[in-house]
Amino acid sequence: MNRNVILTCAVTGAGDTTGKNPNVPVTPRQIADSCIEAARAGASVAHIHVRDPETGGISHSTDHFREVMERVREADTDIVMNITAGGGGDWTPDSEDPTRGGPGTDIQTPAERHEPVGELLPELCTLDCGSLNFSDMVYINTAEWLREHARLVQQAGVKPELECFDLGHVWFARQLQQEGLIDGDPLYQLCLGIPWGAEADTETMLAMRNKLPDNADWAAFGIGRHQMPMVAQAMLLGGHARVGLEDNLMLKKGVMATNGQLVEKAGGIIENLGGRVMTPAETRERLKLRDPSTGKIVGGEA
Repeated sequence: MNRNVILTCAVTGAGDTTGKNPNVPVTPRQIADSCIEAARAGASVAHIHVRDPETGGISHSTDHFREVMERVREADTDIVMNITAGGGGDWTPDSEDPTRGGPGTDIQTPAERHEPVGELLPELCTLDCGSLNFSDMVYINTAEWLREHARLVQQAGVKPELECFDLGHVWFARQLQQEGLIDGDPLYQLCLGIPWGAEADTETMLAMRNKLPDNADWAAFGIGRHQMPMVAQAMLLGGHARVGLEDNLMLKKGVMATNGQLVEKAGGIIENLGGRVMTPAETRERLKLRDPSTGKIVGGEA
């Protein structure tokens, strides 16, 4: 059991959720405000995507990421920032020519995915570790793309959060580590409940956890109604946790959530199980992250 829990809030995501819950933030200012709200509710880390401010749809704009980062850093509430680098992998076959991408296809090269991370140097960024039948589309991450992406993240000096949506992704993440493309102790995120990846249940989480390297830190999340049970399960199995409107829109049946409410609810579960949520400063120390105010690795070398 882990009694000192890093609690991440994934504040918006990139899915078609803005019409389902009015609390899902869209503009850079709204996303930054949600990060600050999560921090004040007790979150250790804010995980961010950005959206097109006009449509609420997918955006990869470095300028949008920059505005979010600057607004959060100027606030009086500290939180570790984790930028997604997993966008630009969505593919659906065209109905008339299945060799081409149809509506919803959004493909970027590893260099394009990395651009906001390389320019803004957040403390953390995601590195999705495989391809997946992601509901009705395919999420594409070839092995060579992932190696290239891992090298870019490594060269930038940003710690990757290794996103694993299935057991084979854990296997490949270990391979990246063996090839010297992951520095220090790795950080894994076990992503559960997304059709058609790893299921959100105890057996699946345990199987994935048991395949992690001995020196790994890890967290897990479940989507929808599985979100809070997976908070408890991850803590009990020795890991950290993630909540937020990217993964779940409801506080309880019939009640739309805010990011702050989800953080508070998860924090209550952690406390009721005899644990505590780590502060951002403690999180940087635990994970050996770069302090944004000094540029130095906390607990390590510059």
